[in-house]
Amino acid sequence: MATTAKKKLVQWDPTDIKAEMIAKYPPKVARKRAKQIMINEALENGTPEIMANVRTIPGIITMRGCTYAGCKGVIMGPTRDIVNLVHGPIGCSFYAWLTRRNQTEPGADGENYMNYCFSTDMQDSDIIFGGEKKLIKAIQEAYDLFHPKAIGVFATCPVGLIGDDIHTIAKNMKEKLGDCNVFAFSCEGYKGVSQSAGHHIANNQVFRHVVGENDVPKEGEFKINLLGEYNIGGDGFEIDRIFKKCGITNISTFSGNSTYDQFASAHQADLSAVMCHRSINYVADMLEVKYGIPWIKVNFIGAEATAKSLRKIAMYFENQAFIDRVEKVIAEEMPDVEAAIADVLPRTEGKTAMIFVGGSRAHHYQELFKEMGMKIISAGYEFAHRDDYEGRQVLPLKVDADSRNIEEIEVEADPDRFHPRKTKEELQALEEAGLKFRHYDGLIPDMESKTLVIDDLNQHEAEKLVELMKPDIFCAGIKEKFSIQKLGVPMKQLHSYDSGGPYAGFKGAINFYHEIDRLVNSKVWSYMKAPWQENPQLTGAYVWE
Repeated sequence: MATTAKKKLVQWDPTDIKAEMIAKYPPKVARKRAKQIMINEALENGTPEIMANVRTIPGIITMRGCTYAGCKGVIMGPTRDIVNLVHGPIGCSFYAWLTRRNQTEPGADGENYMNYCFSTDMQDSDIIFGGEKKLIKAIQEAYDLFHPKAIGVFATCPVGLIGDDIHTIAKNMKEKLGDCNVFAFSCEGYKGVSQSAGHHIANNQVFRHVVGENDVPKEGEFKINLLGEYNIGGDGFEIDRIFKKCGITNISTFSGNSTYDQFASAHQADLSAVMCHRSINYVADMLEVKYGIPWIKVNFIGAEATAKSLRKIAMYFENQAFIDRVEKVIAEEMPDVEAAIADVLPRTEGKTAMIFVGGSRAHHYQELFKEMGMKIISAGYEFAHRDDYEGRQVLPLKVDADSRNIEEIEVEADPDRFHPRKTKEELQALEEAGLKFRHYDGLIPDMESKTLVIDDLNQHEAEKLVELMKPDIFCAGIKEKFSIQKLGVPMKQLHSYDSGGPYAGFKGAINFYHEIDRLVNSKVWSYMKAPWQENPQLTGAYVWE
């Protein structure tokens, strides 16, 4: 007889938890953080407003990354045949060495530069006298060694401070080399609120310099772009397996397991399917404006979410044979998923989880936990804007000093290649049938009432949450992993998956069920004691106390 998991009692009211989390802050800091910690409760006019996309308060240990990390690491890092050349000190280039576990296939041409670290290795003298000559030499050297299709140049903080003109250098080198597209990204780490600024910068430059370069027709039916999927732990391989089985032609992935040619051919798709809304919605919008390709929000994290997303794609193309084939694939895949759920459910049902991950992952992964009967008691993003929380209807951003740092490029309909994939009447009919375009509901509507939604969670608040709410598992990034484990709570890294994955699609869901089952039911964590829990520690008081 299966045993029911013991129900966890949370003694603290959400209001009290929020007050306790900010109690140690100075009054001004506490007022600001209070606006970024929201108790999810329905009001007459919808959900309360959360403050997001604002700078982290100095002195707080944030979980965010920088603008350079978002541009180079997230968007461009997973592309195998573009040489990504970092202009700056070698320390920043550590992020070039597959620290995110993006996987790729070598391809027929064998071009794969992802396991290389390309850097100008700026020294003190370069920062004093300028690094432009060193950059020109590095571009030439990379070209001579590899003859790549493209070279991307990424500015780090010192480059922006000393004023090296990377864009003119890139333009001149492109003209000199002839058969190599050279372009640059002004993605200095300090430039924006978080890595979100880097996503925007990367999207702009890829769209400006690469998308639309290849007009050679792509074969296949039901052509789509998959935007915001980065093939961490092989997620993209599993999604592509499902696509091939359904008969879907994936023209390009932005940017897991991607190639220069995929970006260059993206304008040939008939639909864009957006996974990570925050990192890639800019490209989705520009593809629609310039080429007439509509986009829908999808989620391939979770078996039911995967089935729902496949049905949305099939619904868009309005081909009955295609719709039937998708249903057949879902019917073939789901029995293994259901068997895995039946196996783990007696041990996972009633357990609690917290998820604090960037992009849309803090939203997407709730699907998997719900399939396991687990409850999400708190969640949030590292670099979201309000629309990622509250829905696409709050998309317009407040223009402030940070957003002015990010170039907004003007996109118009291409005079030769713009053609709407659907008429206005066809789009309206699909909308009325339930298929929403250019729409994302956001995280908050899917969170249970009285749960805590926290933007830009920091180390102090994370430890308080664990202390007060005692989750069975905590999901975040590498910076939080070991401090949470020292508190005796299992921690699952959902940025790079530790050594696991894939977790996308049907097979990925099964992998996730078994891994979380092992984590939440392991006894080892209860024996963990942090040094400060065993030995006396010095205490102090703030001046305002």
